[in-house]
Amino acid sequence: MDREKPTPFLSTPLAIVVAGVLIAGAIVLTDAFDIQLKREGSLRPSPQVAGTQTAPPPAGGPTTPQIVSVSVDDDPVLGNPNAPVTVIEFSDYECPYCKRSFQDMLPQLKKDYIDSGKVKLVYRDLPLPFHDPMATQEALAANCSRDQGGDAAYYRYHDEIFTRTTSNGNGLKKEDLTKIAQDLKLNSSTFQQCLTSEKFKSEIEKDLADAAAAGASGTPTFFVGKSSPNGIIQGTMIVGAQPYVAFKPVIDRLLAE
Repeated sequence: MDREKPTPFLSTPLAIVVAGVLIAGAIVLTDAFDIQLKREGSLRPSPQVAGTQTAPPPAGGPTTPQIVSVSVDDDPVLGNPNAPVTVIEFSDYECPYCKRSFQDMLPQLKKDYIDSGKVKLVYRDLPLPFHDPMATQEALAANCSRDQGGDAAYYRYHDEIFTRTTSNGNGLKKEDLTKIAQDLKLNSSTFQQCLTSEKFKSEIEKDLADAAAAGASGTPTFFVGKSSPNGIIQGTMIVGAQPYVAFKPVIDRLLAE
């Protein structure tokens, strides 16, 4: 017995319905994708206020580079101490934007300018209150490492903090600071005594005061200027986790002067 053949007129409406469902689904997915892109884009720092953990300045503010007098103090130097250009960084070890700058900008800056002796980097502490107590503890620990091994030991410790922390105030535990010291072959008991006594608390407080005087209210904030014998530069302020290309023209102009 032959089976009844399907009625032809059913296939066309059904196809239209299926096609409609597929098109609607595609539109929904496309809209969702666009929304996600917009959301991701909104998280990217703007060219003028990138990466600070403070509120953006009011619209219509100055767009010309801000030149500020700022001191290197007696803080650790990465690179040639006699380099013609100085970059001063006010930073917070628990700031995620500072970690981003360490990962994305610093390697290229180091390769092109620091390693060649043209630029020196001076790191100054600006631990933000909402990242404490860990941000200040990390700053103290880095200074304790410098106390044992000079600037080279400081920047090894600096690199390890930024490499290991997950940021935002709870990226490391206090015991992790001792572990880093042990991994870097520092004297553990000397390091622990230094950290517990907060030996370099006044040094960090001096950095905080100088940051405020220079107008550095968020992290990271950089000042780029010609080096001077008295350690005070007239620095172009660069705010936030700016890309390498934000630094290059400023440095090249200073080197050409």
